Amino acid sequence: MRVGIEVGGTFTDLVAIGPDGIVVTKVPSVPKAPDEGAFNALVASGIPIGTIDDLAHGSTVATNAVLERKGFPTAFVTTKGFRDILALQRHGRSQIYDLEYQKPVPVVTRAASFEVAERMLADGSVLDVLDEGDVAARLVPALRDGGYEAVAICLLNSYVNPAHERRLAELLAEALPGVHITISSDITREFREFERASTTTLSAYVQPVIDRYIARFRQRLAGAGFQGRFSVMQSNGGRLPAEAMRANAINALLSGPAAGVMGAVRQTGRSDYKNLVTLDIGGTSTDVCVVTGGVPQLTQEFSLDGLPIRIPLLDINTIGAGGGSIIWVDDGGMLRVGPHSAGADPGPACYGRGGTLPTLTDAHVIRGTVRPEAFLGGRMQIDAAASARALKPIADRFGMSLEAAADSAVALANANIVRAIQLISTERGHDPRDYVLVPYGGAGPLHAAQVAGELGIGTIVVPPSAGIISAYGLIASDFVLFESLTRRAPADRTAADTLRDVFATMRERALTRAEDAGLGQKVQLTLTAEMRFVGQAFEVPVTFEEREIKRITADGVRKRFGDAHQRVFFFGGEADKPIEFVSFRLGLAAPLQELPLLTETATRTTKETAIRLHDDKRWHDGRLRSRASMKPRDRVRGPALLEDPTSTLYVPPGWIARRDENDNTVLERA
Repeated sequence: MRVGIEVGGTFTDLVAIGPDGIVVTKVPSVPKAPDEGAFNALVASGIPIGTIDDLAHGSTVATNAVLERKGFPTAFVTTKGFRDILALQRHGRSQIYDLEYQKPVPVVTRAASFEVAERMLADGSVLDVLDEGDVAARLVPALRDGGYEAVAICLLNSYVNPAHERRLAELLAEALPGVHITISSDITREFREFERASTTTLSAYVQPVIDRYIARFRQRLAGAGFQGRFSVMQSNGGRLPAEAMRANAINALLSGPAAGVMGAVRQTGRSDYKNLVTLDIGGTSTDVCVVTGGVPQLTQEFSLDGLPIRIPLLDINTIGAGGGSIIWVDDGGMLRVGPHSAGADPGPACYGRGGTLPTLTDAHVIRGTVRPEAFLGGRMQIDAAASARALKPIADRFGMSLEAAADSAVALANANIVRAIQLISTERGHDPRDYVLVPYGGAGPLHAAQVAGELGIGTIVVPPSAGIISAYGLIASDFVLFESLTRRAPADRTAADTLRDVFATMRERALTRAEDAGLGQKVQLTLTAEMRFVGQAFEVPVTFEEREIKRITADGVRKRFGDAHQRVFFFGGEADKPIEFVSFRLGLAAPLQELPLLTETATRTTKETAIRLHDDKRWHDGRLRSRASMKPRDRVRGPALLEDPTSTLYVPPGWIARRDENDNTVLERA
């Protein structure tokens, strides 16, 4: 019995796959106690908790702790003379024309930043040894008096030689029992001091949050008789055993969206779709990602609330356009959708929980693309009249009918989604027309056809039970960990030897970590080199499989870099300029022995029914059908709604839907 539980902003989803088939459950999230919502999903599913062998979990706990500044008191310790690195940041501005622009606020204040006497040079040699006497006499009392529950240590050039960091961590752990100590060389061994310091402080800031969250959830599970394997999803698209995650909390960021991408990759891969643009529209946000050749794109350039994070994570672009996104009018009189959300409490007006502001879900109710009697498979009551009352002031302001105002809101949300996809596709050298769109989440299939039309995408693939694909991705993901290392070296005639030398060093360290985490011996290794032309200020990732590293030549390395640079910047493939290695990232994956099979679950609606839908400024006569009632190769012409208990798929006029042999629903232009 395998169970995945994903805590979203509005709903907590559960999918269980075992000998008796598939169990799908959605319950409202509990924002103030996410572990309670996760456990509620287990109880609602009716699964005997003692029968679960593999439980995978993903949540937004770490992300919310940063966004809401609800981490624990954290201190920052760095080399003498660099106390202000978190405040100085970089000279760039994200909003260059804002006269009142302010830099992002760090999670650690200047008063909580401390210095130690030591100095490591860029080549790893010691200029000044760590002053242990000063640590004991000055630093330890200051940290103790400050009442800090976490300490982030980021010493200058420790990515080359972490000896001082490790010794300082030993001293503080001995003097301050119970305080969480995080060192940068365990989080990211890469250069660029501010980015490394920011990543380390964020990891330390959320470490106690994740520790206590996992401990509470484990205690609930143990009390209910759970004895199986408990793992947590990472933002890089792989799982880690919960105990290992408690030592590296920064990897818990974006775990839910990452699980959705992996679930989409696994399910659509059964139908041999390898190039995907994933579209996850939930209750609070929309997450999009590009998958090429069955492999999601990774990035190390990510920021949360303006603060940079330098760890490998899936290249997911998130915008505030979910089912709960609020429809409003700005000061200039323009209609807007999001980024603010009604969330799970009170939620959209139609939920009947006290919400009075119109949301995207309310717009769909008015258009007829969400049927009140079928929401969540009929398990949740929806008040259509409340949707009308909430949207009426906006419709009146623009002199529109309710349906026209709802259409406008949906069209505006679609435009925002299209722009989000362009940022990670067209602007990264990927033509969306070469990909299929894979929508999921509660609202993803509702918007998919219009979004695909704007991007020129001709095929849409909707997984079965699309509303719980993130929960499915939790149990369909491999166990993964990453090692990073900065080593600047010329990529000349010795490039292949450098590659093999770095790989051997990182491989040994990664295998040791994998053994400590209990991941087993059957692992797959992939090395990614961050490379650039000498003189550039940015790098291009170039990936090498383990089997390639053994036989690749220096010319092969250069060609691989040239091809990657050409794809992104449209030059470099023929350039005869010196290039260099900057840093390396080694990925280790322990693949699943058997992939759980996801199929379409039954729904109450089985017979085709005539319905009315409002789209593109007019009403349409359409048809209603359940996805479970469709047989392979059945065809349904739009306009139509295809329902399952977790989501609704809208097939507009001009599109045809069919179900393939793997229970994926494929939409193509008529």
